[in-house]
Amino acid sequence: MGFKAQFISKIATMNKQRDSDDLSIDEEAFRCKHSSADGLTSDEALVLLRKFGPNALPEKQKSKLLIYVEQLWQPMPIMIWIAAITEAGIQNWADMAILLGIQFTNATLGYYEITKAGDAVAALKNSLKPLATVKRDGQWKNLDATDLVPGDLVLLAAGSAIPADCVVKEGTLEVDQSALTGESMAVTMYAGDSCKMGSTVYRGEVEAVVEHTGENTFFGKTASLLQTSDELGNLQKLLLQIVVVLVVISLTLSFVVFGYLLGAGNDVRHTVSFTVVLIVASIPVAIEIVCTTTLALGSKELSKHGAIVTRLAAIEDMAGMSMLCSDKTGTLTMNKMVIQPETPLYAAGETQASLLRYAAMAAKWREPPRDALDTLVLGQADLASLEATQQVDYMPFDPIVKRTEGTIFDAATQLCFKVTKGAPHVLLKLCVDDEAVKQRCEADVTRLGQRGIRCLAVARTSTYDADDGGGGGGEAAGFRLLGLLTFLDPPRHDTRETIHRALSYGVEVKMITGDHLLIAMETARMLDLGDRVAVVDRAGSPPRVEVRPLIRGADGLPVLDAHTKKPPPHLARDYGDYIRRGHGFAQVFPEHKFLIVQTLREMGFKTGMTGDGVNDAPALKRADVGIAVAGATDAARAASDIVLTQEGLSTIIEGLIVSRCIFQRMKNFITYRIAATLQLLVFFFVAVLSMKPAAFMPPDHAAIASFGPDGWPSYFKLPVLMLMLITLLNDGTLISVGYDHVQPSRLPNVWNVPVLFAVSSVLAAVALFSSLIMLYLCLSSWEPRSLLARWGLGELTYGQITTAMYLKVSISDFLTLFSARTHDGFFWSSAPSPILVGAASVSLLLSTLLACFWPKSTVDEQEVDGLANDGAHPSLAVFVWLYCLVWWLIQDAAKVLLYRWMQAYNVLGINDAVGGDLVSPDAAAKDATVALQKAGSAMDLTVGSSASHDDASLGHAQP
Repeated sequence: MGFKAQFISKIATMNKQRDSDDLSIDEEAFRCKHSSADGLTSDEALVLLRKFGPNALPEKQKSKLLIYVEQLWQPMPIMIWIAAITEAGIQNWADMAILLGIQFTNATLGYYEITKAGDAVAALKNSLKPLATVKRDGQWKNLDATDLVPGDLVLLAAGSAIPADCVVKEGTLEVDQSALTGESMAVTMYAGDSCKMGSTVYRGEVEAVVEHTGENTFFGKTASLLQTSDELGNLQKLLLQIVVVLVVISLTLSFVVFGYLLGAGNDVRHTVSFTVVLIVASIPVAIEIVCTTTLALGSKELSKHGAIVTRLAAIEDMAGMSMLCSDKTGTLTMNKMVIQPETPLYAAGETQASLLRYAAMAAKWREPPRDALDTLVLGQADLASLEATQQVDYMPFDPIVKRTEGTIFDAATQLCFKVTKGAPHVLLKLCVDDEAVKQRCEADVTRLGQRGIRCLAVARTSTYDADDGGGGGGEAAGFRLLGLLTFLDPPRHDTRETIHRALSYGVEVKMITGDHLLIAMETARMLDLGDRVAVVDRAGSPPRVEVRPLIRGADGLPVLDAHTKKPPPHLARDYGDYIRRGHGFAQVFPEHKFLIVQTLREMGFKTGMTGDGVNDAPALKRADVGIAVAGATDAARAASDIVLTQEGLSTIIEGLIVSRCIFQRMKNFITYRIAATLQLLVFFFVAVLSMKPAAFMPPDHAAIASFGPDGWPSYFKLPVLMLMLITLLNDGTLISVGYDHVQPSRLPNVWNVPVLFAVSSVLAAVALFSSLIMLYLCLSSWEPRSLLARWGLGELTYGQITTAMYLKVSISDFLTLFSARTHDGFFWSSAPSPILVGAASVSLLLSTLLACFWPKSTVDEQEVDGLANDGAHPSLAVFVWLYCLVWWLIQDAAKVLLYRWMQAYNVLGINDAVGGDLVSPDAAAKDATVALQKAGSAMDLTVGSSASHDDASLGHAQP
């Protein structure tokens, strides 16, 4: 069965499976079609419009105010609300205003992204509103297509969009269905055939009867699939998970501190104030803003590579993409027919150039091309050489005759001859060649057809005198077969290399197309998309590597339920192996693309989908990363997360590399943010419970003026202003993480939260341990045998201790960032960007200057004194710096040792990565050859793919 017939058969099956209401539409449509050749009356149309509704897609609408409010009432916003209310409770209005600003900024960004979810449906809905030429009350009128009803008589003419699903009454029509099926060539529709909305009339003019409108059309069903994707972004889930863990730890430790201080008899107000500050300081309220900023900077970087991001979180999804499903027509290929080099010839002295010249004579070469084949031929033929020839008669193409014919007069010889081009089997019946030539031609057509290559036969008669008319016609003149022109929609020049690069980055590529099975097979072969098989032609000869694609048909693929329009349950279990093992799928419909993507996602693959037409829109929306290629339709763009502005798939690989760099930057930041939070929180928790400043005062402290009348407090804390300064300078530095230099991963990036917390905990543990030691050294500085006293830094005032600890915590925080950014490597293994170094240097300089020259004062009822003020120890700041640098080296070494231990024993699944089993084409070919040599046999060995040997080695398409 031909593909057109399969397409119509499939649509007919789908139509039969509609519910009873839909069947009533069919009955009503055909009743009206047969009842009157004048179409419907206005009254009949009004009744049907009320019954079946407008020819438009249904749209679920939600109040924009409600969408915005929802962004203010989710787990993360609720945490920020609690923090803001807490700040208001202690009358810290400035911090409360900052938190509210963060809150509404997050809500605005979320609102902006959520409202984009309806863009795909809106684009499809807009395409439902062309004008339609309708016969109402016996007269032809141009009406809004939304007013069409089943049973309307419409006129379909060349260049017009088909406004609804229509059945052709009489005649023939050529329809461009590439946006629906991926088929490059126009499809000829005959009486009784169903033309689908969303396609375009290529040539012809017929009357047709509207069969289905609105959501009941094939196009409407496609649009309805776009409304089924509504899930929380992967990055949002991760950030929410991290924040919840940190908040639980923060609340637990803070309430323990609160209870301990109250039990120790401390003032309730001061205890509440300190606990609130500890909670606020330990909740990473800006974590989503920094990640969003990093993604926004990344989107600008991607735009330089020809990729426009419409959903920021898609960058993170693209970094983890392990499976790329690509549409063939217009994505992997050029979406235009091109003459192939292979040209079978059957007449002596002929070449491809001469064959093209004769084919041009069988067309109106002095007029614009009339169809795709004329465009193909006239674009390649040497038309300048035809100046001395004249076309005295021309027979245009007819769907029944399936050929064109030109009668040519040669002015130089004053002789005539006829040339014809058309389907090979048609021309063979006209030609008078011997059986050997005909058998060769039939064998060539069969051989090329098995590779999906189409053929155009060219034949001519011998010359005859212009006066005798050629002996009475074409057949009497004796057509001789000259040869076959072969043509194919070729791959883009960079597609093969792109697929190789994708595999080298751990991304498997699958081709999904509505085009014919054989064409898909040939395209896959040309693109090296398949198993690499080492074969030996004969004993003793060196092995060679072949590519054998496994392209599957649509029969074994899942379909939506005919009534509920829902996917079948257990997709991964029932269809996963079938889909996973195929290199591509041919003759599929939009619902197949949608369900293939869904199945791969259920199998755990982070799936990307590329496409350009309406038929790709549902799958683009369902995919983790929907990519609309250059020149895509509005529906495809609206359904996509990333829109390419440059042709070819190479832009995708560049975007993949950039997205993985962005992922590394976010991973660096999140690792640091967790470590910084744990360091600060646990440090104060341990310090409050174990280190009481009052216990370190010397026995005669009452006689020492620097201790004051009240002495040192019963527990250690930093003033709120100092904590806010640490947070402010940190956040300012962290913005520069978006510009940092990083190395992209060679495998898909996946979030491993346990590993993140393990690494962050080690970084935090070393930093807080060093802070506790530093605090002990400062508090014990009045002991004559203490380390600081022996180094000439003894007898520190409490104000100096407070400032020294502020400097220590600030420096440790910033240095931890440089350790966190290199992960399993030492901090010098990857040079940071100048912007990051500059931002960190400014923050460290400001922190040092503040610590050295802070005026002697009381802040939050706590003494503060600069380290370089009169009576202080100026070298104490140098000591703090050297102390932090030494512990930073220890911290970095501990991190590297942790990574090596976890990687050696795969602790917490650190080595697990989706797509890690993929093999690059070169490596696969090498492995295949080595395996063959070791086996010492001439049998085929299939490697580098999950496809079975039985399927791949045969190279046959599976039904």
